[in-house]
Amino acid sequence: MLPLKILVADDHQLFRQGLVSLMQTRPDLVKVVGEASSGREAVALVRELRPDVVLLDIFMPEGDGLQAARAIRETAPETAIVMLTSSELDEHLHEAMRIGVSGYLLKNLNSCELFDLLGGIERGEAAMTRTMAARVLREASRHSSESGLPSDELTEREIEVLRLIVQGASNPEIAQQLCITVNTVKSHVKNILYKLRLENRTQVAAYAMQSGLVLSVSDSTN
Repeated sequence: MLPLKILVADDHQLFRQGLVSLMQTRPDLVKVVGEASSGREAVALVRELRPDVVLLDIFMPEGDGLQAARAIRETAPETAIVMLTSSELDEHLHEAMRIGVSGYLLKNLNSCELFDLLGGIERGEAAMTRTMAARVLREASRHSSESGLPSDELTEREIEVLRLIVQGASNPEIAQQLCITVNTVKSHVKNILYKLRLENRTQVAAYAMQSGLVLSVSDSTN
């Protein structure tokens, strides 16, 4: 397995250089292909270098990390976006989820946890600690409660798709396992997001894991 190509975007040079040096201790897992010190530079380098993952700080000049994430999502949807920030504000976390990032990490996490979470991205897992996932769940639960559309309104097929999403399967992989078309999978995912009042697959995975829905899905397949 080839190492993940990483772009590091942070305007604090000391932190950025320290993170790059840390990454160099795990050449089997990651390879830093570029560094950016502003939101605009991050977007430009993603377009040029096409990394597998971009680590984005939120507080940066010339377009903050969230603005950069929106632009990257539009121009390079194949690049996974992970916010690596000091911001614990709910508004930043929820906005990042709405954009469709693959993870939201705080800068105070330890190196082993960082590498574990980055390694999970290649398997389609969300790069998010349990604390962050719980906060996403609270927001998702609030929306679900307000909408009056609980998870038990999911169809049997939607439950199967949900289980595979949580396992990190891509749309083509889900289609192959369930013997349906990719377009049909996309339709099921859209319905799941609507019924659970969620914005993206990262929220779906966090919601299912933290709410115990994954356990019920597993039980239904036994």
